[in-house]
Amino acid sequence: MEVRIELKPGVIDPEAESVEKSLGLLGLATVPQVETARIYDLEFPGISAKEAQRLTREAVDRLLANPVIHRVTVRRMPP
Repeated sequence: MEVRIELKPGVIDPEAESVEKSLGLLGLATVPQVETARIYDLEFPGISAKEAQRLTREAVDRLLANPVIHRVTVRRMPP
């Protein structure tokens, strides 16, 4: 399963701001906006897709994301 975690709109993203500023200093100011995201690939060999989704959701809820500031996208990776 691929888990993509991004900051919700309006949440300050200092890493992205730093990259955006650095791109400008490098003469690449044509990049209008930078956002950061974390991607986790979770593999659950030998279990059903439904169980893998359940375990992925549990990992997201308990460890990987804060629902107050993050938006999460989960997608099943092709076999």
